[in-house]
Amino acid sequence: MPSDFEKVIKGLKIDPIIFTQKFKCKCQGECCNYGVYTDLKERDLILSIKDKIIPRLDESQTADVEKWFEAPEDDDDFESGVAVGTELHNGKCVFLDKNGLCTLQKLAIEEGAHKWIYKPIYCILYPLTIYEGALTIDDDHMNRLKTCNKEANESLTIFDSCKEELVHLLGEEGFKELEKYKEEYFNNNEKKQ
Repeated sequence: MPSDFEKVIKGLKIDPIIFTQKFKCKCQGECCNYGVYTDLKERDLILSIKDKIIPRLDESQTADVEKWFEAPEDDDDFESGVAVGTELHNGKCVFLDKNGLCTLQKLAIEEGAHKWIYKPIYCILYPLTIYEGALTIDDDHMNRLKTCNKEANESLTIFDSCKEELVHLLGEEGFKELEKYKEEYFNNNEKKQ
C-alpha cells in the first residue's frame, strides 16, 4: 500500500483507485459470509443491545452471545485501536440471517433509526476499506466473492456505487472535498497524456 497518497480527508489518505475501479454488486449478503471486523466500541454497542437482537435471530443464527465475537486484536485502522471479528455460524457472519440480511440493520430500521446505527463501519463501507490509514478498496475480499466484486464491463466505479457510504464516513463536506479531488485527479491525468 503506497504511503504517499497526496490527498488526505478527515485524517484518511485517499487511494485514487476508488475513482477508477469498476464495480458491480448484486447484493445477497455474500460479503458477510466470512465474518466482518468491528471496532471494540462497535462490539460493545452490539453486546449492549443483545436483548433486542436475540429475538430477531432466525434458526440459521445463534443466540449464544459467547459465540458472536472473536478475541480482540490490536489494529490501528480501527478508531479504538482494537478490532474484533464476528464469528461464523452456518458459514456466515452470526448477524446475517437466512435471507442474506443483516439483523443489526433490520433492527435499526424496525426502530425507525438510521439503518446503520448498529452496523460496524467495516460492513457499511464494503467494497471500500481503511487499510494502513488509507481509504482504499478491499481487493482481497472482492477477489473471493462472486456477486459483489470487480467488474471490468461495468460502467460504474466504486466511487459511483458507494456515494451513500462515503458520505456516511466523511460527512457531506468531506464528500464534497472528495468529489473535488476526483475532478483534480482526472484533470491532472489528462494533462499527463
